[in-house]
Parts: sequence; C-alpha cells; structure tokens
Amino acid sequence: MSPVAAVVGVGPGLGSAVARRFAREGFAVALVARTGESLEGARREIEEGGGRAFPVLADATDHESVARAFGRIRSELGDPQVLVYNAGAFQPGGILEIEPERFDYCFRANCAGAFYCAREVLPAMVGAGRGTIILTGATASLRGSARFAALAVGKFGLRALAQSMAREFGPQGVHVAHVVIDGQIDTPRVRAMQPDREAHTMLSPEAIAEAYWRLHVQDPTAWTLELDLRPAVERF
Repeated sequence: MSPVAAVVGVGPGLGSAVARRFAREGFAVALVARTGESLEGARREIEEGGGRAFPVLADATDHESVARAFGRIRSELGDPQVLVYNAGAFQPGGILEIEPERFDYCFRANCAGAFYCAREVLPAMVGAGRGTIILTGATASLRGSARFAALAVGKFGLRALAQSMAREFGPQGVHVAHVVIDGQIDTPRVRAMQPDREAHTMLSPEAIAEAYWRLHVQDPTAWTLELDLRPAVERF
C-alpha cells in the first residue's frame, strides 16, 4: 500500500509542486483546496505521470470541513504519513481599515487551519512512531510590517504552533518543520502581474518542493525545525 501525503492549499504554484514531488516518490497524494479548479491541474499532472491523486474539497478555516475531508482521506487512501499545510490568506490594510471579520478569517486560514489539520493526522503518526508535518510560513512569520497585520498575526501564530508541536511530538517520532518563504513564488498569478520579471528573482515552486522533500527524509538525529528560503538576489 502506498504511503499517503496530504497537501492542504493546492493551487497552480507551491501546493501543486509539492504534491507532484511526493507523488514521484510513490506517495498517494490527497489534494485539498476550497475549489475544484485549484485541484484539477495537479490531479491531471500526477495521474499522467502514473501517480495517484485524490482531490478533496475543504475549507481549512472550518474545523468541521477539515474533519470531513480527512475522514474521506483516511477512508480512501489511509492515514497520512505527511501533512503539508500550505493554505493561507492575505488582506493588506491598516489596523483601522481591515474589517474584524476579515481579520478573523485570515487568522483561521494562516494559523488555525494548520491546528485543525494537525489534529487529524497526529494520532496515527504518534501511533506509528513516525510522520512529517511541514507548515508554509512567510517573511511575515518574523516581521509584522505596516499594513500587514492580518497576515503577520496568523503567520506568527503558525510559527509558534510549529515550535509547540515540534517540542511535544518530536520525541514521539513526528518531525515538525516551519518553512519561511522569504520572497515571491514564481506562479502564473505573479507572472501575469509582473510579466517582465526575471525568473531568478523569484522562488521556484519546484525548488521549494525539493526542500520540503528533503525535510521529510532527514535523519532524526539532525532534524530541522525552521528553514528559510529565498532567491539569491533577495535582500534580507
């Protein structure tokens, strides 16, 4: 039976690249997103490459929706050995401009959703004595810039969640890692907005996905808790 990876937040950028990378290693991949359009491209590419993809619609900000989605994943594929949480939401604006409802939504997408998902996979991982959870962070995980509060608060929280989970579950065999994505990822959306931008100034989704795979296969005697990734030309 194939090992299972669940990728939450699959779209035409990093989520799809991570799903493809694990599928190439023989994983059956659960593709989780809010809309079917986000999943179709990744599903087709994985299946055309001979892999197995299981699309699941879920709203990561709703714990009941997450529970239903992972119930389907366990029923169809089995218990995930890998969880990659790549969902998120961005709402720029000053403190006096962002509506409270939107602020709350961003926090749930950027942080609470990872908590909901982790609760679904951790029991089986602990029981097996192994597993990997990777959380996608951002520059905002470390710095709360002006007009970025709705992103930074959730990303700060996601980093704290990773630290707490790593300290609790690392000794039980579960590798928890938080990845700071410091820069813009090369996606179709970014290309459309900045058609003249050179590829080397952005993060390659495939290169990030390779880093995620390397986190998964790390020896337990030298686990990474936090990894920061950026283009060579990015200022930091």
